Amino acid sequence: MGKPPKQSLEEYAEQKAKERFTENAEIARSNRALHSANAELRRDLTDLTKRLGLYERLAEERLDPPTWLAPPKKDKAHVAIPCMLLGDIHWGEVVRPIEIDGLNCYNVRIAGQRVKRSFEGAVKLSRDYLAGVSYEGFTLFLTGDIVSGIIHEELRETNQETVVESILGVVEQLEAGINLLASTFGRVHVAAVVGNHGRLTRKPRAKRRAAESLDWLIYKMLERDSRSKEGVTVQVADAADARVDVYSHRYVLTHGDQFVGGTGISGALAPLLLGVHRKMRKEAAAGRPFDTLLMGHWHQSYFLKGLIVGGSVIGYNEYAAMKNLLPEAPQCAFWLNTPEHGPSIRADVYPEDRKAEGW
Repeated sequence: MGKPPKQSLEEYAEQKAKERFTENAEIARSNRALHSANAELRRDLTDLTKRLGLYERLAEERLDPPTWLAPPKKDKAHVAIPCMLLGDIHWGEVVRPIEIDGLNCYNVRIAGQRVKRSFEGAVKLSRDYLAGVSYEGFTLFLTGDIVSGIIHEELRETNQETVVESILGVVEQLEAGINLLASTFGRVHVAAVVGNHGRLTRKPRAKRRAAESLDWLIYKMLERDSRSKEGVTVQVADAADARVDVYSHRYVLTHGDQFVGGTGISGALAPLLLGVHRKMRKEAAAGRPFDTLLMGHWHQSYFLKGLIVGGSVIGYNEYAAMKNLLPEAPQCAFWLNTPEHGPSIRADVYPEDRKAEGW
């Protein structure tokens, strides 16, 4: 080994020592990494061995699940009272398919068919789909907007008939439906509140809201005729709300136009849930707490805790289309009210039949 140029022996030795130290440090790091990887592989191998042993033991075991039998049918049938929200019929209004992309069609003839199918649907759901339940009557909730009315100039111009003709026509259909329920269920209670379309004033009003409404007149005609019918009672609210108890469940029935808003992603849910909260606070403060709020008006169907919103008989129309509201098929909220749980089995009655309606 010759002496390196321009470098003393001590400097050369120190340089070589540093190089060896760096090499040894790198080797040490590599050894540690290999040791760690080896330890991880050993752990994985141990875990796989345990799993394999478990799988082998499970494969050898014979499962013996218990035998479950269907609960025996009770001699005494379950009892319940079917309930239905019927409203927003808008009898007399005309909806032209050409103006709403073919999503709906409506006139007096179709209105009569849909009211009829609403009552028939309630019977079919109760009798055929929910067989095995003993029904102790039927509760019909009328949510208002029974007729189209003349609150807007466009309705005056486009309604198919006068409001007097509409009243006579829709009363006949409602009478027929109530008779069908009475013959099927024995007892029928009808609770009714007015809507906003039947009012006789240009603007909505608080004072004499009920008595200044065509809905109220329709209900009074039903109430008068019910006096001669056994098992049929009609409760006509003289205010905006009606209170009805079905078994021990406490309902408040209102039309729903008290609650406004509904823009944004939440849609109608924001004003509806806020409205339920305010209504419950008000009623509780007045010493009249309730369990569930019932309403129509929104032409949408919701089943929520403490709130049931019925759809509409008329369905989608030009007003909803101009507001870019989501199309929803004509429907009536239906449910069974049991003594134990209140609103239980829930469904909707769909009265639209395009083929039968001819569009």
